[in-house]
Amino acid sequence: MNKNQLESLLQKVKQSEVTIEDAMQTLSSLPFDDLGFAMIDHHRHLRVGYPEVIYCEGKTIDQVIKIFENMVSRQVNILATRASMALYEAIKPLHMEAKYNEAARVITLTHEAIPVTEDYIAIVAAGTSDLPVVEEAYETAVAFGNRVEKVVDVGVAGIHRLFARLDVIRGAKVVIVVAGMEGALASVVAGLVDKPVIAVPTSVGYGASFGGISALLTMLNSCASGVTVVNIDNGFGAAYAASQMNKL
Repeated sequence: MNKNQLESLLQKVKQSEVTIEDAMQTLSSLPFDDLGFAMIDHHRHLRVGYPEVIYCEGKTIDQVIKIFENMVSRQVNILATRASMALYEAIKPLHMEAKYNEAARVITLTHEAIPVTEDYIAIVAAGTSDLPVVEEAYETAVAFGNRVEKVVDVGVAGIHRLFARLDVIRGAKVVIVVAGMEGALASVVAGLVDKPVIAVPTSVGYGASFGGISALLTMLNSCASGVTVVNIDNGFGAAYAASQMNKL
């Protein structure tokens, strides 16, 4: 339940369109629903401004569907990350309006349109191989009502490509930088803009990149100020934080 839904319910009680008993019944499961294997936090939107997000990896298809159904019954917007094609194919017949971004591995289902921000988040990617993480960040930011601009394949191996898009990057309120290999792009971008930079190391690279640890350490040790770093391949986490900043 979000703020608008709660206000609507209280207005209906005030106008005698809904009885106090029925309202109490609706609110009785507001804190959470216990499904046995999961406790769905319906109060989260009221506390932090965003509804609970379904992290699908490690869950069975049946478990995710039951969580999905529970959230659908509350008419909340749904964002499901790390979702497989098999999971989407199981959900699609039940909810034809659900959308799937295969590159991002994200399922979205919108019940209530969210006003889109005038300020935007720029997502800057070093290489094409980083696009799955870019797409996860993009889908998350859009689902949370943010205007987003993507600038891709502008890594330091051809840094002139970055300079050609600086106007878009500098116009953003928050910049997410996604890079694998040695992860130098975040430092470069942070040295060129006056906005907060959220760096996302990716697991892209050969053996000595250690599955993204090399990029992670580079970003953590950035000599440019204003760089904050999230976990390896965590496009969702970067977009969540960027959305909070963009809406301040």
